[in-house]
Amino acid sequence: MKISTSYSWRSFWIGVWCCLALGISTSAFAQALPDFKSLVKEAAPAVVNISTVQRANTQEAFDPFSQFRGPGGDEIPEIFRHFFRGFPEQAPRRGAPAPRSLGSGFIISEDGYLLTNHHVIQDAEKVIVRLSDRREMEAKVIGSDARSDVALLKIEAQDLPYVKIGQSQSLEVGEWVLAIGSPFGFDHSVTAGIVSATERSLANDTYVPFIQTDVAINPGNSGGPLFNLAGEVVGINSQIYTRSGGFMGLSFAIPIDVAMEVSNQLKGQGYVTRGWLGVVIQEVNRDLAESFGLDKPMGALVVKVMEESPALAAGLREGDVILRFNRQIINQSSDLPHQVGRIKPGERVALEVMREGRRQTLRVTIGTLPSEEELARTSSTEPEISSQPALGLRVEPLTSEQRERWSVSAGVVVAQVEEGVGAAAGLMVGDVITMLNGQRVETPQDFYEIAANLPKNRAVPMRIVRRGSPLFIPLRPAP
Repeated sequence: MKISTSYSWRSFWIGVWCCLALGISTSAFAQALPDFKSLVKEAAPAVVNISTVQRANTQEAFDPFSQFRGPGGDEIPEIFRHFFRGFPEQAPRRGAPAPRSLGSGFIISEDGYLLTNHHVIQDAEKVIVRLSDRREMEAKVIGSDARSDVALLKIEAQDLPYVKIGQSQSLEVGEWVLAIGSPFGFDHSVTAGIVSATERSLANDTYVPFIQTDVAINPGNSGGPLFNLAGEVVGINSQIYTRSGGFMGLSFAIPIDVAMEVSNQLKGQGYVTRGWLGVVIQEVNRDLAESFGLDKPMGALVVKVMEESPALAAGLREGDVILRFNRQIINQSSDLPHQVGRIKPGERVALEVMREGRRQTLRVTIGTLPSEEELARTSSTEPEISSQPALGLRVEPLTSEQRERWSVSAGVVVAQVEEGVGAAAGLMVGDVITMLNGQRVETPQDFYEIAANLPKNRAVPMRIVRRGSPLFIPLRPAP
């Protein structure tokens, strides 16, 4: 087949132009990427490896993969609270204590103070810090806080390299960040990525608004620093989200603002105090938002006010929806503990709540957060809520035994759930109804009278106590 000369030359020059354009585009793309070399050279000397010596019985039972296994030995939980426990540097002899590499840390002052995770040094008999120049020193634990997973250590040395502390509150989604640590014992390994979310709440970590990134984090990175492009520490790497036991694109860091607040208290008094409001809360879904007169789902719905709590003293009620705390908007219920925990006990702040369809402002004097043991005696964990609407049942008065068993002073117990609105709502026999559409229910007569006058085809809130756990469910009576 004959091809014209003009067509051949045209194709040739088009190819040349495409190659040049591709080269220019690739070069421009490369220039747009950040250069981490100077950042790493400046910051890496302040990053350390941390290992511990455990008691003999702990060493004998140590299984480096135990934190990856579920109860059956095969299942892997999706979020590992202590995922970053590392591997032993050498196999310990039976009954003999030996150091094992657990994680990373970073020096925050030239006189030897450094930060890491609480779970890295938890239950350690001895903590060993290895510096970038290969020196090893035993560290003193100044203090450790399980609720924030932050630990403050001290080594006896002077003129040490130390990191610059940034401000995590100024981080933005999409911003480049870099981690330096000791994954699997490989000191000063560098990984980079971007911030994929901020103020992320995780299960069992009520008081930490995590920074979410896609920086590759693995066992041994825990406790290491997360840097911004200015070379400032903005977080402490702590957790990952995984289904396989390895990095899957989601890692979480403790904001440095939170970590420094904790470390300052640990240094000053050896323990951490946090603000306490004294309520059990739940999320507000679409139907609940409608039932409480809100334009959209937002806020923290109060399902229980604890006895002798700041909330009770301030006049907060079950059924109130907290919309603002100390002038900060509460978009989700998980936002509230973050805000309350950072208020100093004794400080007086304003609460904006939605009560019976109207916005009100209350003043509350924040208390001191009790210990986990004290909270367990006075409260229950946040209950799961039904996603279905509700109503249509037979109720009976509470017996003295039921009142004592569920710690309920008033209400009616569901004796029978018939086919209809109640069954569709997920109500169960044994549920205790204490409030309906903002009105307290103390007797079966109260319940039937209130139910008879409910607005039609509009969601209304019902407060129940199910096996000791209070929660609100939305009801939508049939038209």
